[in-house]
Amino acid sequence: MEELARRAGITVRTLRFYRERKLIPPPRREGRIAWYDDHHLARLRTITALLERGHTLNGIAELAEAFDHGRDVGELLGMDTPTEETPVRLTPEELADHFTGEVTPENLAAAMDLGYLGTDGEEIVHISRRLLDVSSALVREGIPLAEVLRAGREVRAHAEAMADLFAELILRHAPEDAVHRLRPLARSVVDAELSLAMDRRLRKQD
Repeated sequence: MEELARRAGITVRTLRFYRERKLIPPPRREGRIAWYDDHHLARLRTITALLERGHTLNGIAELAEAFDHGRDVGELLGMDTPTEETPVRLTPEELADHFTGEVTPENLAAAMDLGYLGTDGEEIVHISRRLLDVSSALVREGIPLAEVLRAGREVRAHAEAMADLFAELILRHAPEDAVHRLRPLARSVVDAELSLAMDRRLRKQD
């Protein structure tokens, strides 16, 4: 414990306090010996960084609980599911940099529930580089992250319906392996229809 506290730049008393608040996972025990590892050190450094960014200990405790109970990267991405999206690995500090002031326990839980975020050890995995970039761009434009996530949930429902429509259409008239081969065509239809719908919406606004 003394060595871990020294390497993390905190006191043993502070380390004990973090353990009592369950901000770090318990050590691995062999008899009366408690072993800490690099994961504990990384968690302590993350806590220090979040405190420096203005997060409270209560908020950090909720974040830590969300990390510890989040889905791992295999469950998040679906190991046997082909995807055109590129996952992104982030530290908690990097995630905070993408969404300055918006990484609250509530938003983190919503993103994990939606399937945008998962965990892999001490790292966070975002399911899609494109979704991460778009979400952070919207937040930079002044849209609250909670609203972006709420919209993402609605888009997810519509996207699932469209995927079912195209998959059923293709499977009704083509072999099963054609679904993967023809998915770019389905994406192009959706992109074109969304573009036309935005044109119609903007004309109404004018």
